[in-house]
Amino acid sequence: MPAAEQNGDSSEARSKRKQPPTPSNERPMKQIKPENDGHTRNGTYVATTPEPPARDHAPSPDRDMDIALDEMPSMPVAGALHDTAEWQKTIEGVVRSVVSIHFCQTCSFDTDPAVSSEATGFVVDAERGYILTNRHVVGAGPFIGYCIFDNHEECDVYPVYRDPVHDFGILRFDPKKIKYMPVTALELHPDQARVGVEIRVVGNDAGEKLSILSGVISRLDRNAPEYGEGYSDFNTNYIQAAAAASGGSSGSPVVNKDGFAVALQAGGRADGAATDYFLPLDRPLRALKLIQEGKPVARGTIQTQWLLKPFDECRRLGLSPDWEKAVRTQFPTETGMLVAEIVLPNGPASKKIEEGDLLIKVNGELVTQFVRLDSIFDDSVGRKVSVTIQRAGENTDMELDVADLHDITPDKFLSVAGASFHDLSYQQARLYAISLKDAGVYVCEAAGSFRFAEGYTSGWIIQEVDNQPTPNLDAFIEVMRKVPDRKRIVIVYKHLRDLHTANTSITTVDRHWHADMRIAKRNDTTGLWDFNTLAEAVPAVPPVPRRANFVKLSSKYPEAVDIVRSFVRVHVSMALKIDGFPKMNKQGYGLVVDAEQGLVLVSRALLPYDLCDISLVIADSIFVDAKVVFMHPLQNYAIVKYDTSLVNAPVKTPKFASDFIKKGDETIFFGLNQNFRPVVAKTVVTDISTVAIPASAVTPRYRATNFDAITVDTNQASHSACGVLLQEDGTVQALWLSYLGERTSHSGKDVEYHLGLATPMILPVLNQIKSGKTPKLRILNVEFQTVQMSQARVMGVSEEWIEKTEQEDPERHQLFMVRKVDSGHEDGLQEGDVLLTLNGKLITRAPDLDVMYNNEFLEAVIVRKREELSLKVPTVPTEDLETDRVVSFCGATLHRPHQAVRQQISKIHSDVYISSRARGSPAYMYSLASTNFLTHVNNVPTPDLDAFLREVKKIGDNEYFRLKVMTFDNVPWVATMKKNEHYFPTIEYVKDPTEPLGWRKIIHECDESGAREEMAADEAEADNAHGSDYALAKL
Repeated sequence: MPAAEQNGDSSEARSKRKQPPTPSNERPMKQIKPENDGHTRNGTYVATTPEPPARDHAPSPDRDMDIALDEMPSMPVAGALHDTAEWQKTIEGVVRSVVSIHFCQTCSFDTDPAVSSEATGFVVDAERGYILTNRHVVGAGPFIGYCIFDNHEECDVYPVYRDPVHDFGILRFDPKKIKYMPVTALELHPDQARVGVEIRVVGNDAGEKLSILSGVISRLDRNAPEYGEGYSDFNTNYIQAAAAASGGSSGSPVVNKDGFAVALQAGGRADGAATDYFLPLDRPLRALKLIQEGKPVARGTIQTQWLLKPFDECRRLGLSPDWEKAVRTQFPTETGMLVAEIVLPNGPASKKIEEGDLLIKVNGELVTQFVRLDSIFDDSVGRKVSVTIQRAGENTDMELDVADLHDITPDKFLSVAGASFHDLSYQQARLYAISLKDAGVYVCEAAGSFRFAEGYTSGWIIQEVDNQPTPNLDAFIEVMRKVPDRKRIVIVYKHLRDLHTANTSITTVDRHWHADMRIAKRNDTTGLWDFNTLAEAVPAVPPVPRRANFVKLSSKYPEAVDIVRSFVRVHVSMALKIDGFPKMNKQGYGLVVDAEQGLVLVSRALLPYDLCDISLVIADSIFVDAKVVFMHPLQNYAIVKYDTSLVNAPVKTPKFASDFIKKGDETIFFGLNQNFRPVVAKTVVTDISTVAIPASAVTPRYRATNFDAITVDTNQASHSACGVLLQEDGTVQALWLSYLGERTSHSGKDVEYHLGLATPMILPVLNQIKSGKTPKLRILNVEFQTVQMSQARVMGVSEEWIEKTEQEDPERHQLFMVRKVDSGHEDGLQEGDVLLTLNGKLITRAPDLDVMYNNEFLEAVIVRKREELSLKVPTVPTEDLETDRVVSFCGATLHRPHQAVRQQISKIHSDVYISSRARGSPAYMYSLASTNFLTHVNNVPTPDLDAFLREVKKIGDNEYFRLKVMTFDNVPWVATMKKNEHYFPTIEYVKDPTEPLGWRKIIHECDESGAREEMAADEAEADNAHGSDYALAKL
């Protein structure tokens, strides 16, 4: 699915308005290729800071980058403050042609992640409705967007053309939709871009609707700026000026005093320097004319990157005096020549042209400029050209085949097993100087079965699947077409950043949540991508019984370490991201609690909900699938069940202690550390106390409450997410579990706590499950905290009760106070109440609260506002606490507010809660944030998902509608957004025990040729997957 944000980050999750655009810090920088402007000497690094260029469209704010507008550092903007009357008249004419473009690149493709953003464009053909903007705006992949004219009329735009290399693209709109102003086009005059010409950049600067920035052209011969690992232009000169444009100004026209467009705004420095880079309009003008004539835009290449280098450097590379004289005589204004920078292996120029070769002639003509070189190649696609190069003073003539650039620019992608793939593009191959031929298949969205452990969501090249080579997409399709559902296969893959290392991993192919193999192909007539099913899933092969033995551990405590036969590895793969849980994959260990029935206890930090696949590995040897039997609402564990007939191994049912372990007791800690290795240590129980796992403010998700946690005196315990505390005879006294805590605001990391849970706490539930019953627990939906006697006295607890407490529990002189009452809890306990007894029993420890599990009402004695009261307190059933219905709508994942939300909020505004959202989706574009509640659609109340679905079905595809939204912090606002059924169909998942997966998928609304499932990866994961700061920001 498109990259879905999991409940946002601290500043954005609750914000109801979009933050001002800021530079994106998504990807770590590999290297900056330095330019010949004082940063380089002979093409190598010198000890200066490399120049950081930045692209000029404005992505939605990213983690750690959300800052208020008044906090943004002021930029030295050369404003057009005292324009002459002539300039004023020119600008008045130009602004009518300039449009603000709001767009989504709906899924990761080639060099670009899924993104929602805004930029600028300008009309270049008013009759046909063509807009010129940047290629990094139009993008290489699926695109949806609309443009806003100066008078605030709006219409949809569709891509017509995106150049394979150069940073320009053409969008189409319907001129008839603009009714209240005449649509006028700007004329393109690339020949009028000259040094010293005064210019204005008219565009959507820094996300503002319209800004006019002034400058003077200072250079025409700058090489194209490098933006690190994303899309970069090359094989063209750029124009340089000082205008200090910033985010959102991508695609702005650069106009002269006569009102002609002389260049296209494309990039700038990210360090605050007032330097901008403009693309010359020679090639955009040619492409526009061909499109107007209905002809294809031919683009030729010999798969070589050239750089413009000055004559002094060319001489050092071996330029002979004769050729320098000839070039300077024919082109007296030129200051340099073209030099080969990167030659792709196995390309047309491979083994003929080498890096450092000087280009002299093409087809017998002296060539020193990119424009002329482009022109010759574009006119020679499919034919040969003669090329003369000079290498170390020696001339070499050769004939080269000119290939079609469009053939090495992907125009389709495959979706299978939750991930997306296409052939390696010229952009990526050029960046890493690798061959396009049989390089492997490129993973543009590493998700589902192809979510690699190293964390990056893109940049992977798969070279083998199931022991068969996958040199290209067609070969990959043929291999994947035959792989059955749930088969475990071996994958060999590399990352573009580290092509030296071949990684090998085993993955389970998911063809049940993601059943169909689909191909998406670009359609330049409609501007959409058409999705077609290539193959349906091959059914899973029924599993067969396997045998295995567990490892034998040597130890002073042989009976204790025999517990190794009760631990099984657990892999959990989530089908959808719901309930605020931060990950799509988790792995760890579970404890077998009944070997005969195949029951395994697993932490809920590992298994948060049952919309998932659970796979167990027994004795590090046998794979077997499991299903959820029971999920405890408070105590952080779930019970899953596997088919014991498939396992021939001496799995052991441990013996559980029925008495509580005590503080100071000696015990043996047996755990599995972060490397999944067993560790054993004799230790002592240092403390048993009622703990509060901190709530995650920005991402409400399951956490354990109202329980006593055990801590021990060994550092092995803090490194082990799963384990047990044992007596020497092997009796299990406590479980050692991982507890998911809060997300830290400064680093965005999720905290996990490792704590012990006494076995008597789980035995009543476990015994019910063993006898074949499903426990139906009732709970007090309140969260308690402990109060000491000094606090209790101040709150009005009598001396008599204080004395009773001291006698009842000599170890812990404490009572419980109600810290938080869940929303929707009508009667009974209130926040601040001190609890004395339940059904006549004094409550001093968390296990005493277990009386609530089997009683519809409890007789409680409390102290409220210094008064002692007797109350009949209702409990609530827990069967409906788990999420059992999910709707994916316009890229937002909606469900009933889960228990963690109800624990943290005082009032539930609606049962339509945004759990996550997708990058590049309408939900992201129109600023719906996770943790928001949707209360109305077009002013009709939507208290639940049924009402919501009923109303949204009345809205046509591509129609605007209104949403009333309430933030988590009770701030109401209204969003207007446009529906998109082509890329973001309305899909519902309903829990259904009769279905093989336990869930039923219903597609409510979709386009026939559109995506029929969620497209991209989760937003929070995408944030976390990209590493450190990225100095070259796309603005």
